[in-house]
Amino acid sequence: ELFSLIRLCRFLLMALSSSSPAFVALPVAQAAAPVLQARHTAVAATGQASSSVTTSAGALTTAGAILALASVSSRRFCKEAGGKRAVVVRAFENELGVQAPLGFWDPVGYTADGDVEAFQRRRSVELKHGRISMLAAMGYITPELTGKLPGYLSPSAGIKFADVPNGLEAFAKVPAAGWAQIVAYMSFCEVSRGPGADIKAGRPGDFGFYVLTSSDPAEKTKKLNAELANGRLAMMAIMGMLFQDGLTGSAWGDWANYTDSPLRAFENELGVQAPLGFWDPVGYTADGDVEAFQRRRSVELKHGRISMLAAMGYITPELTGKLPGYLSPSAGIKFADVPNGLEAFAKVPAAGWAQIVAYMSFCEVSRGPGADIKAGRPGDFGFYVLTSSDPAEKTKKLNAELANGRLAMMAIMGMLFQDGLTGSAWGDWANYTDSPLRAFEGELGVQPPVGFWDPLGLSADGDVAFFKRRRE
Repeated sequence: ELFSLIRLCRFLLMALSSSSPAFVALPVAQAAAPVLQARHTAVAATGQASSSVTTSAGALTTAGAILALASVSSRRFCKEAGGKRAVVVRAFENELGVQAPLGFWDPVGYTADGDVEAFQRRRSVELKHGRISMLAAMGYITPELTGKLPGYLSPSAGIKFADVPNGLEAFAKVPAAGWAQIVAYMSFCEVSRGPGADIKAGRPGDFGFYVLTSSDPAEKTKKLNAELANGRLAMMAIMGMLFQDGLTGSAWGDWANYTDSPLRAFENELGVQAPLGFWDPVGYTADGDVEAFQRRRSVELKHGRISMLAAMGYITPELTGKLPGYLSPSAGIKFADVPNGLEAFAKVPAAGWAQIVAYMSFCEVSRGPGADIKAGRPGDFGFYVLTSSDPAEKTKKLNAELANGRLAMMAIMGMLFQDGLTGSAWGDWANYTDSPLRAFEGELGVQPPVGFWDPLGLSADGDVAFFKRRRE
């Protein structure tokens, strides 16, 4: 019923706006006023135009009553702050630079207060930075393609244009007088019309340079949007060029030139495989500590080997059946009596667990605690049955062990969770009867391929009342 009231209010307001100058769009200069001022202006204009507008007082009274009723009803569904934000953002959603596919994109909320002056100041700064970045990016690329200018950059200092290297190294070659000229020109552009004149005039970035403009409004808007889009791209591009230049010596330098990288110590290690290559998103190896890397590699190999055995322990009995005979003759427990999966933990006797722990401990300390790491051969415990005398074949097998171990670690965790929830490592979802989501999986809107999709867990508590409120 709330949305029906809102639609009716919108219809009445559209009807009023068609006959009353109170809702006529303001010119560009006036539209730059703050949102609150625009609201007061609209109210004042409504009062002044009431004598000349053929809008009955009854219609206004009805609209006001409906608006009041809608506002009272809406308090149950949203906070006042959320509604206010929706209003103030409307002041900027039709500005230049609002382009597909993101539309008006302000994830940090800089414009949440609806301050038009602050918006225009940021737009002015964005345009300046974008223009400088476009020039800087072209300054990186052009000399590589066309070569340097002929003649002297500084005749008094005997510096030719050809003597100035491309990229960051050029900072040290340009003489002080050259930097003074650059700063002077930038200052002239900044204050030629008075400090902040473009913002005061409501035309951010307008410094009187109209060479690339157009008399066609649509074409002009297209070019202004293109300038913003290209400037944003150039800001990202120039930062990438500067970083790559600083690390490799060139804006498009080879990674091999970054000899000081702490990751270089590990990029040729086993396990560095396509498509990810050396992948360390958390930055564990950022300090370049070789000993710490080898310790982690040893742990990774052990966990991978245990996970491969565990995953096979889940799968093999399902395919081949259980071993004949007794697991524990003294306790009278046959292998066939031990269920597959998590339930087996309760069936294996204490002596069996002691044997498992004893074997693991033997593998761990048979060559001395941490002997594999000290020898620089993580995971090497003297078991060479599957090795090879061919170095290339041996490397291939070691890489395969790491890759399979990583896959097995993911697989065994999935099996354990699915077993715990459904009673089997590949149990049917229907067996998970305790799931709080079962109350909603048959609701409208549960469609393939996603099914019942609630990544934030809003319905994890199984509260039907809350679910119905959200659905409404």
